[in-house]
Amino acid sequence: MDATHTMFCRQNDLINPLSSMCMQVSCILVISHFFNVVLKTFGQPGPIAQILAGVVLGPTALSHVKQIQDYFFLQSSTNYYEVVSFFCRIFITFLFGLEMNTQYMFLNLRLVSLVACGGATVAAIFGLGVSFYLYKQLTSNASMPYFCLVIMLIVSYTSSPLVIRLASEMRLIESNIGRIAVSSAIITEMTCLLFFNLLVNWHSKNFLGGFGCLVSTGLLILINRHLALWLNKRHANQKYLKAPQLLLILFLLVGNSMIIEIWGFNSITSCFLVGLMFPREGKAARTLIHKLGYSIYNFVLPVYFGYLGFQCNLIALRSLNDVANAAMLILLSVGSKLSGTILACRFLQIPPSEGIFLGFILNTRGYADLLFFGAAAKGIISFSAEAYNVLVVATVLNTIISGIVVASLTRADDKMFANQHTTLESKEMVDELRILACMYDPRQVPAVLALVLAINGAKTSPATIHSMHLIELVKKIKSNMLYHQKENAELSDDDDYGGNDVVEINEAIDNFTTQTKILIHQRKAVSPFPSLYEDVCNDAEDLHVTIILLPFHKHQRIDGKLESGKEGIRTTNQKVLRHAPCSVGVIVERGLGRAPGFSQLIDSESIQNVATLFFGGSDDREAIAWSIRMAQHSKINLTIIRFLLASMPRSQTPTEESEDKEILMSLSGQETVNEVDNTFMVDFYNRFVASGQIGYVEKFVGNGAQTVQVLKEIGDMYSLYIVGKGGRGHCPLTIGMSDWEECPELGTVGDVLASSELAIHGSVLVVQQHRDVKKNLMND
Repeated sequence: MDATHTMFCRQNDLINPLSSMCMQVSCILVISHFFNVVLKTFGQPGPIAQILAGVVLGPTALSHVKQIQDYFFLQSSTNYYEVVSFFCRIFITFLFGLEMNTQYMFLNLRLVSLVACGGATVAAIFGLGVSFYLYKQLTSNASMPYFCLVIMLIVSYTSSPLVIRLASEMRLIESNIGRIAVSSAIITEMTCLLFFNLLVNWHSKNFLGGFGCLVSTGLLILINRHLALWLNKRHANQKYLKAPQLLLILFLLVGNSMIIEIWGFNSITSCFLVGLMFPREGKAARTLIHKLGYSIYNFVLPVYFGYLGFQCNLIALRSLNDVANAAMLILLSVGSKLSGTILACRFLQIPPSEGIFLGFILNTRGYADLLFFGAAAKGIISFSAEAYNVLVVATVLNTIISGIVVASLTRADDKMFANQHTTLESKEMVDELRILACMYDPRQVPAVLALVLAINGAKTSPATIHSMHLIELVKKIKSNMLYHQKENAELSDDDDYGGNDVVEINEAIDNFTTQTKILIHQRKAVSPFPSLYEDVCNDAEDLHVTIILLPFHKHQRIDGKLESGKEGIRTTNQKVLRHAPCSVGVIVERGLGRAPGFSQLIDSESIQNVATLFFGGSDDREAIAWSIRMAQHSKINLTIIRFLLASMPRSQTPTEESEDKEILMSLSGQETVNEVDNTFMVDFYNRFVASGQIGYVEKFVGNGAQTVQVLKEIGDMYSLYIVGKGGRGHCPLTIGMSDWEECPELGTVGDVLASSELAIHGSVLVVQQHRDVKKNLMND
């Protein structure tokens, strides 16, 4: 007992420093939650509330009381804080590297690099100019060149964890400007940390240690690649890796980081590179993101930001000179970052409003600033306590000011962050494609993934693909369950929902990624059917997707008939079609047992014949836009079948005459739509049909009955039929087809194609172009 007491409680400390640290963490979480509730009404994000909670708990307010200060600021607690912060920062940066959108960064490397370099370079120049004045104010015995370099780093630095959390809290993480901000922040932070390591290396003359850091990081990246592939192949029937396997990966990460720290360097850059190069497909990456993400985003980062404010001591600014120095650093940081970022944005032709937003969000500071101060004070520069506090106060206040301004700009201009590309018709082939593919059970996965592969085409344009497993939340517990079974069911979280379906879906997606090299970001929504559509629409809006893919609520039996599944699936699909913030496609899988069906696009080497039916209207034009993407795939032979109104014969019965008048009246109301359709088709024909890329056929029909007859004739010719839901008004080509109506959410033609009575042997994709909610409700 005495030995344990001696280890945890030094002679001058009456309270266990571990309990003191745990109490600090608890107080930061509680106070930050209170601040978050209050500030959320004013539109302020969580990180600002957490930093303010640290300021209130720190020596500025509560810890200024002697009793609390004696409890929280123990002589032997510093080492504990350093150890805990070491583990926290390596896991944070590793997770950020693992979740980094590398495709976007590499495709837009010039853009994000110029934005990052613009603000950082101007800030470094300004920092160099003022460092000569601060050298006389803040130091007494230090090398001026090293001091100037450290000040340049402090002013140029951007905290990527804070930028990521701000963008995530304000739902900007997937917007174009949000991704620019996150990528630029990471480039700036990693560059500053790398430069600081070089500075330390040059000062200590430890060149061999620096080379050793590079070698150890490279070896760990290589080991992780083989280890992840090996772990992914083991235990294929599991959702996630087992705890020992997960701990093995984290043990290698911690071991490498400890070696780098022992050699006198900072391990943040190494951890980020290890996460960035970690294989993204399979159970290994999925487990790391799931297990680390929950604890880091809900526990570690709030404490991380709160501890930044906890170090701030506004009361210690006793003299006017200290206040002036802190104010100078804040103004210098804000002015330089803002001006440099705006100049870079102007060069890149980014709107000034977005440049101002980027300038402020890239001006945020974080915990790495404290590392700069501490490491510089220990090894390079001798800061006094007053000078150290001036730097910390300037860092904290600068971050709070920038965070408040960013939140205000976000509230003031929603259009700047809205998804501007919600349809494929308005996008070019080189524009990024964002897909949210939904599935309810494993049997729907092959058709959905085949469609994802087809729309992704020849991968000539960047694509970000998300999958969402939609799971019904069943609140009632069976009465015949035992007590301990009920207790476990009540305490279970979302991971327990889905059962074996989750395993099968994960396995199918992993195999798809392995074969096609298309990375899919997996998500899950657990909710009762009446509100499940809200999860789909909200995620689609947050992810800024262009396409939502939904499986039909019916599935095909062995005898070819379509059998209805849960009614809640149909209701969810109908609500998504009504409220979706982008275009929607409903896939009806048919043709099972025929070789090769469209769902075999992934595995089969044969060519798939696909037909797009064009009657006119916005939905059909959107279907053509989807088809153009598919036509770029090497295994797809696309044909556009345009239905046109045939001229009626002269000899007509009275019934035929009245029907002809009705058709002419419908045509006169559709002149504007026809002009748009004709212009669209002329452009399409000149670009794709004339060059031989896509086939084109015209079918002349007089009414809906003749249209159905044509559909029967081509029923065995194609493995996939693409058609618009509607949006064409009272089209004379489909008059009389409403007698087939069974599922109106598919539209007139889509409903006929999905009907068991028509007996076609190909799958059907029904496309709805995004429209205004009010217009959508009117059309429905």
